[in-house]
Amino acid sequence: MKQIYLITLMAALLAGSMLSPAQAADLKIGFIDADRINRESVPAERATKKLEKEFAPREQDLRKIEAQIKSLQGQLEKDGLTMSETDRRTKETELGRQTREFQRLQREFREDLNLRRNEELAALFERANRVIKQVAESEKYDLIVQEAVYRSPRIDITEKVMKALAAEK
Repeated sequence: MKQIYLITLMAALLAGSMLSPAQAADLKIGFIDADRINRESVPAERATKKLEKEFAPREQDLRKIEAQIKSLQGQLEKDGLTMSETDRRTKETELGRQTREFQRLQREFREDLNLRRNEELAALFERANRVIKQVAESEKYDLIVQEAVYRSPRIDITEKVMKALAAEK
């Protein structure tokens, strides 16, 4: 990410140094806050709701399994001293098996959720880049950057892009 930023910055500086003062004054630069688009745009909110709905049943299943494990663990703590050695060992073995299964299911859930989130983010950024290019062409921007150490609010076009994304279906 830093390499892309440095290359963009060097290209902008090089382009600016090759321009005459009159040309440099006409240079139109815009800034996009990609994190804000990722958090606040209408398509990002839709994607978040879609993922929540898609993964809610699996999350509920995990909560049920976790409750069963806690119940079994509580039963062992409460009755472990009064149980026969065989019963206690059987319950401890079952608790270990359920805990391992829960951890496996939890890991698979996180992996699947991250994979789907990345897919949705890629689609969002593809749409956002298309909209950014449309805004750049229609408003005749020479350069639009996504990362900057400093940016003036007057060059921030994030809101325009978010409105254009919201208008898209």
